[in-house]
Amino acid sequence: MNAASLKTVLGSYPHTMALKDGSVNHAAVMLDFQEVSPVHKAFAPMVRHEAYDLCELAIVTALQAVAYDRPVVLLPVVVASRFQRGCLIAHGSRPIRPQDLPGKRVGVRAYTQTTGMWVRSHLVEDFGLDIGAIAWVTHDAAHVEQYTDPAFVHHDDGDKSLLDMLRDGDIDAAILGNDMPKGDEFRPVFDDANDRDLAWWRKHRFMPINHMVAASRTVCERNPAAIRAAYALLLEAADRMAGDPSGPLPFRFGIEGLRGPVEFTIDACMRQGLLPRRPTVDEVFAPARRILDHGSD
Repeated sequence: MNAASLKTVLGSYPHTMALKDGSVNHAAVMLDFQEVSPVHKAFAPMVRHEAYDLCELAIVTALQAVAYDRPVVLLPVVVASRFQRGCLIAHGSRPIRPQDLPGKRVGVRAYTQTTGMWVRSHLVEDFGLDIGAIAWVTHDAAHVEQYTDPAFVHHDDGDKSLLDMLRDGDIDAAILGNDMPKGDEFRPVFDDANDRDLAWWRKHRFMPINHMVAASRTVCERNPAAIRAAYALLLEAADRMAGDPSGPLPFRFGIEGLRGPVEFTIDACMRQGLLPRRPTVDEVFAPARRILDHGSD
């Protein structure tokens, strides 16, 4: 039997490199990697047009895709997680405390950006802030085009980057992710971000989820065996990098292992007006369960 080829977008992480260099492989499937940088540029084409067969997907985008019945199947695979409080920054010349953010302007690439969702969730948890009392300034729309931002979100069509807006005082704080600036020009808004993040992990026992993996619904219907083989590959590659299972890990697998973290994330999204309705965890993973629990075609 010839191996099925899946057009695949995954970031380059320690736990995915064995897939990209071919040292972990499967006779039933070949992952045809497409390099998209930054990886979030693959999300809209995936949820709107099934542009890829297998694609990394931010969890907020994934949950919106489920709620709006977009043509993707969310697999129980987390490929990227991180602690988020340090992603909220201010200019060093204009520091601000988290509790002083109501009435201020905070920039974020998109209101639906997953890092932004987590930062807002932490502001609510830690300080009881009303996120609707903060003016959220964005550049990008949602990847899932059916979603409309709340009224307290303001879209900026200018050419300035978030960092330039912060330098010029157009915004009071900004949320960044993989594009965090180096040097001491900017400072975290949470002075004790690391301590708070570790305390959060000790309480919840998972790292805040950034990206999961989704498959094209069309491919799932046409070749579920290839999706099962791809899932096995993802799991095997991550197992090679397992590290200390009792500590924070950036990856996680399995429907039951993800039940609590995904339910927590759904609740956070609902509080922030990110979902039109509350999907259950069983609904989120029902299509994947049908594929992964079926051992033969």
